[in-house]
Amino acid sequence: MRFANFVAAAALVAGLSACASGRGPARETIVAMPSDCRPQTFEVYFADGEARLTETARQVIGMTATHLQGCDIQRVQVIGLADASGPASLNQNLSQRRATAVAEALAAAGWPTPVFEVAAAGGQGATVAPGVSEPLRRRTEVMVTAAPR
Repeated sequence: MRFANFVAAAALVAGLSACASGRGPARETIVAMPSDCRPQTFEVYFADGEARLTETARQVIGMTATHLQGCDIQRVQVIGLADASGPASLNQNLSQRRATAVAEALAAAGWPTPVFEVAAAGGQGATVAPGVSEPLRRRTEVMVTAAPR
């Protein structure tokens, strides 16, 4: 029993001395920082009846563009949504304009435009009755497929 305790104590001291002397493995080989270059989703919200980007929306787009700088942007899906209030054709048009506004802002931030897929859902899929205003539907969903270069 004393021998087992001695061996365990010796192993502990050897391990600690390796850390203290710097002879252990480099931190980079043990701990890797997670890459931001991975699939991500974010949303951009709009004012009622608007397709113009708000200052907050511009900040979100700018932060995301900066966050993924240096990544291989493989695919960007931009889907515009609208609430169920108003005529379906107007909601479809509004959601298309929202998606286009976000795609243009991402392209202006330097993202490769050939990888963009822009679509509009209008009021389709809304969970409220037709004609009901739903602020959470006034958005564009952006799904980014990114990978390290």
